[in-house]
Amino acid sequence: MTRRIKLDKIDRRILSDLQENGRMTNVELAQRAGISAPPCLRRVRALEESGYIKSYHAHLNAPLMGFAVTVFANVGLSSQSESDLKRFEELVASWPEVRECHMMAGETDFLLKVVAADWDAYQAFLTNKLTAAPGVAQVKSALAIRVSKYAPGVPVEQE
Repeated sequence: MTRRIKLDKIDRRILSDLQENGRMTNVELAQRAGISAPPCLRRVRALEESGYIKSYHAHLNAPLMGFAVTVFANVGLSSQSESDLKRFEELVASWPEVRECHMMAGETDFLLKVVAADWDAYQAFLTNKLTAAPGVAQVKSALAIRVSKYAPGVPVEQE
């Protein structure tokens, strides 16, 4: 894998545009970047190969898919040994309702973003999976009321 050291303004424009709309055609992307289509496609491939672009995905409507509840669960483990942390991460990776898992510094060991059909479904997940998991000492749940901002990715500075 080759790593580009410095992104130029065209690369940054491509990254910004693709992050906003991953379905943009190469022709439209090239026009917005001010270059022709073939070099644009080469740049996109190079950005993918160098790891700047990790994947493409569709943002699904959770309530329409049957997931009306989002909960952020702060999880404390009884041990913070590397093997126990990894074991917990591997278990969490197998739970489809956990959409994000972040190891934290401070009072909480992990912050999980969990989706569920309703509060009862989350309670079942909490009781049957999360608090029953080996090494889980405490869980504090926070129910999300609404999303006022959703901006996946990172800010891409335009030079």
